Amino acid sequence: MMKLDFDERDLRSLRVFCAVAEAGGFAAAEKKLAMSKPSISRHVREVEARLGVKLCERGRSGFRLTPEGDVALDLASAAFQALGRIRPEIDAVHGILSGRLAIGIGEHTLTHPACKLPEALTEMRRLAPGVEPQILVMTFNELAQSLNEGRVDLVIRGKYTDDRDFFHVPIYREIHRVYVADFVDRSKIPNLPLIYRQHPYVEHAIRSGRYHRGPNAAGLDSVAAMVATGFYQGMLPTHYGDLIKARFNLNVEESSPVYQHEGCAIFSTARPISQRIKVFLNILKRVHSYRSERSPA
Repeated sequence: MMKLDFDERDLRSLRVFCAVAEAGGFAAAEKKLAMSKPSISRHVREVEARLGVKLCERGRSGFRLTPEGDVALDLASAAFQALGRIRPEIDAVHGILSGRLAIGIGEHTLTHPACKLPEALTEMRRLAPGVEPQILVMTFNELAQSLNEGRVDLVIRGKYTDDRDFFHVPIYREIHRVYVADFVDRSKIPNLPLIYRQHPYVEHAIRSGRYHRGPNAAGLDSVAAMVATGFYQGMLPTHYGDLIKARFNLNVEESSPVYQHEGCAIFSTARPISQRIKVFLNILKRVHSYRSERSPA
């Protein structure tokens, strides 16, 4: 039976492999690792020899992970993230909070007048100066994926469905409606395509049969720009729409459905919650002072 206890050199080579995989190739990893391509290649070959499998294909056709490489990357990344939590968690036993606090947010999160993330970060700095915050802006789907993979500690995002994999802490309320350019003739509005972006409310509106799907768009700015042409309708959060409607002559479509949800701090139930996350969640709740509609009176 093959013995797979990794020594210090193996772990270093495994880190190099992870860096190459995340960078998408050897050349892209050179600058990130400050290593030559031959050195990087040697480390990857050593990992492959240790595991007895080929982890990646590299050549004229480009770089790609093998199925075994995908598995190795997922497990190694999770292992290194767990190792990175050892010191912060030991510090927490002694009342010292340290380490990275990675927070994922959606685009234009800070444009919501009720979002007080900067105030929460300021208070976190006062209470735990050893904690290093990292803010990552992602798409709707990327937020959930990053949380599942442990690349972020928590995300601030709307709660659209009940999900046992995530725990939600409500901090504000958000409303979405359909916008049109105000110069469009009312009789033509029902025939305007609804701009598509990957979002639960857009997908629900199209499934309802009331709207027909228009071109794809990535991000609120692209939706707003296309609506401003007068050729399309687009779903926007009202706090964002209120900021730009005067400049681009946009209005809420008169018969628009109203979608609303709670904006939440969300973390995974699949892994233990660290002390620094607990402290930050308490700060978020305190600075927002939001009372959920489902909370008892």
